[in-house]
Amino acid sequence: MRVQRVLTPDSMAESWTLLGDDLRPVDPVESFLAYLSAIERSPNTIKAYAHDLKDWWTYLDGRDLGWKAVDLEAVAAFVAWLRLPPAARNGKVAVLPTVEHHCTASSVNRKLAAVTTFYEFHARNGIEVADLLVTMRPAGRHRASATSYKPFLQHFASGRPERTRTIKLKSGRKRPRVLTAAQAQQILDGCEHLRDRLLFALLLDTGVRIGEALGLRHDDIEIAEKQVTVVPRQNDNRARAKAGRTRTIPASAELMRLYSDYLHREYGALDSDYVFVNLFAEPHGHPWAYPAVYDLVRRLRKTTGITFEPHQYRHTYATWLLRRGAGMENAKELLGHASISTTIDTYGHLTVEDARRTLEDAGWFTGREVRL
Repeated sequence: MRVQRVLTPDSMAESWTLLGDDLRPVDPVESFLAYLSAIERSPNTIKAYAHDLKDWWTYLDGRDLGWKAVDLEAVAAFVAWLRLPPAARNGKVAVLPTVEHHCTASSVNRKLAAVTTFYEFHARNGIEVADLLVTMRPAGRHRASATSYKPFLQHFASGRPERTRTIKLKSGRKRPRVLTAAQAQQILDGCEHLRDRLLFALLLDTGVRIGEALGLRHDDIEIAEKQVTVVPRQNDNRARAKAGRTRTIPASAELMRLYSDYLHREYGALDSDYVFVNLFAEPHGHPWAYPAVYDLVRRLRKTTGITFEPHQYRHTYATWLLRRGAGMENAKELLGHASISTTIDTYGHLTVEDARRTLEDAGWFTGREVRL
């Protein structure tokens, strides 16, 4: 069983499907993934669903369970199965209690969400499993987190029952990994080419996603106005900006100078709309693609000794913005989040150092009326 990339013949749009051991598409999964493609979900989202449903189908096949008639106990057993190392999932290998879980709680919850969405899609055809996986609970009976966001006019709907998954593991919220200024500088200085330095400088200066950076055209960078515009579009290198509206991000004069130097010293007279292209490897002049960037990341990890991912630059940009008082609403717009709740859930955290700085700025430790 494997996940397979596919291209639609008419538009050559990318999507994904799940193939069984006979190398034929698994029909129930195929119809669901085709639906996601038809409503223009991101290929990366479809790919993630395909991999999660591959795990579900592998589990069902290993226990001779029919996908239409599973019960809640089978879903609970799926959770336990996911937590086992792959070598132990067939039941032939004993697992010691000290062995760590293979899937984290957040990964298990994501896979359960995929399975739930899959069955909700098939509920229109009379498949009733979705009723087992989703329950309704009275609104207001659960404790909201300190950073939870309540939509405008939510109180008008406060009496409506809320949907929640029947089975869900408790998982701690992960704090985004952020680069220090020294680490960001070391990575920039470790770049051999201006193109490479420009890429990481752009990620740090604007907080764009790596797919948004690789899809940039020269028309998207306005040197005089010192701004970068992210435009959702189809790209030849399969780079993607997340679906949504176009957004324009202010940039620094230093980034514009670096871009200008790159054009004059490396890009030259190359005829391409894309900002980031192959200059030192074949096919020359073609848009730079994800694999080449991750090869560069691996080389820089080895050179600098810093374990980092391109998406850490986005977390660093957002965290630095908020530490400097930009505010959640501004951060939401600059990052291109569809909802401010996404911004709050991801970045609504304070380290001890952040909290101390806030208290010091407020004069909490000085000018007290009571001596301790």
